[in-house]
Amino acid sequence: MKRYLSTAKQVLVRLHQEESGQDLIEYALIAALIALAAVFGMGSVAKAINDAFSSIGTKLKSYVG
Repeated sequence: MKRYLSTAKQVLVRLHQEESGQDLIEYALIAALIALAAVFGMGSVAKAINDAFSSIGTKLKSYVG
């Protein structure tokens, strides 16, 4: 367990010293922003698809029954 903690500490110290860790965080934030936009976008697309299928279902029901 001590070896794991020591290794984890060394990795964190290197990330803090290097600027490449900052790039990784920036990419993660961009990916999170894109994912959030996709989630909200899919909500409106799903509503439009649901409305279209409801309309088609209503028309089919009126023709059949």
